[in-house]
Parts: sequence; C-alpha cells; structure tokens
Amino acid sequence: MTQKELSQLNYLRQEILEIQGRIRVLEALATKCTAQISGMPRPQAINDKIGKYSAQIADLKAELEIKAYRCYREFLKLNRYIEKVEDRQIRTILALRYIQGLTWRQIAHKIGKNDEQYPRKKHNAFLGKN
Repeated sequence: MTQKELSQLNYLRQEILEIQGRIRVLEALATKCTAQISGMPRPQAINDKIGKYSAQIADLKAELEIKAYRCYREFLKLNRYIEKVEDRQIRTILALRYIQGLTWRQIAHKIGKNDEQYPRKKHNAFLGKN
C-alpha cells in the first residue's frame, strides 16, 4: 500500500466532519428564530425556513451516510493490511498514524521515543520497501 492509499481513511473522516458541519449550519439556519418588532405592517409572504433548507439537509445526510459506509470499508481494508505486517513496531506505527490519526510526535511518545523523526523514518523505510 502507498502512503496515499493509507491516508484515505483520514481524508474520508475529514470529509465526514465537513459534511456534519454543513448540516449543523443548515439546521441552525432552518430553526433560527429572530423576532422583529417594528410596529410596521409587513407583507404576508410565507417564510418557511425549514422547507427552504430541508432538501439540502436531506441531500447532505444521504451523502454523509455514503461517506460513513466508505469510511467503514476503508477502515476494514486498512486494518487487514496492518494486521499482515510482520514487524510489531511498524504495525503499531501504522495503526497510530492511519487509524488513530496521531501526529509523528504523538506516535514517538506512544512508542517510547523522544524524537518524532524515529517513527517517521521507520515508516518511510517500510513504505520504501513495499
């Protein structure tokens, strides 16, 4: 597997977070209540904020469901690949980086090293071999 392939789970997770954020914004816009008291007569136009945003919200929720399924499939694929790696330390580094999404500094700390270059070099050497 290449680094790009290994990173797909993280990219999918980022896309999911973006979609969730857009849904929250649309739901907030749909339910936003602002009282306007001016004493002046207003036109009798129907202001259906929920209806205005509901189709967009439904589309985003459908997209979110698709991305969540792809994320799950990518997680399984990545996990199967990592489990096949013979070197325990490389397995740990790969899992921490690509499944848990940790930084190189965090990974170094988790494996008992002070230098963040250590896991990065091990990782790059492993990927260079494969």
